[in-house]
Amino acid sequence: MPVSAPVPTTLQGRYVTLEPLNAARHAAALWEAVRGHDGLWAWLADGPYASYEEFHAAIERKQSPHDAVFLAIVPAASGRAAGYASFMRIEPVHGVVEVGNILLSPSLQRTTAATEAMYLMARHVFADLGYRRYEWKCNALNQPSRRAAQRLGFTFEGIFRQHMVIKDRNRDTAWFSMLDSEWPARKDTFEEWLDPSNFDENGSQRQPLGQQPDPNS
Repeated sequence: MPVSAPVPTTLQGRYVTLEPLNAARHAAALWEAVRGHDGLWAWLADGPYASYEEFHAAIERKQSPHDAVFLAIVPAASGRAAGYASFMRIEPVHGVVEVGNILLSPSLQRTTAATEAMYLMARHVFADLGYRRYEWKCNALNQPSRRAAQRLGFTFEGIFRQHMVIKDRNRDTAWFSMLDSEWPARKDTFEEWLDPSNFDENGSQRQPLGQQPDPNS
């Protein structure tokens, strides 16, 4: 049965809030967070940007939900946008959607807020919208992204060779997925990890989030 397409919405967590990406509200904070870190764009289809004006225009384009629905990632600790992610390749007829276009500034990388953001997006897809399949795809050479997919509970499915051309370079794409039948167990794992009792007085995790092995890594 077809499901509804994602729309710009606010997803509230304990450590982070996801908000519909908006240039007027988020571009300045995002520029401050990513400026001077051109390596962040290495695996993305766009960027880096030479000026704030160019970056602001790119955020304006992203805020219109045509092919993808972008959400700003706003950590509770700062109240300022520090990254974004999107729902993309949306196929409501088949109940399939992908999470992608993920930009995490250095201040957001390897934080509880970043993990909770991915949890909130997955929960929205499965619990609120009723999707059957949630996908994660990345350049096969992007080992950090592949490790992140495994850590977050996605299952590795294989490599699509010469799948795309990004920034004039060939891209082999690693495919990962999470299914609706797997979500209840994934949800429990996320929520156990995100519980405040899993962190010590310094904010360090007591138990890591579970991983699934990638047989090709």
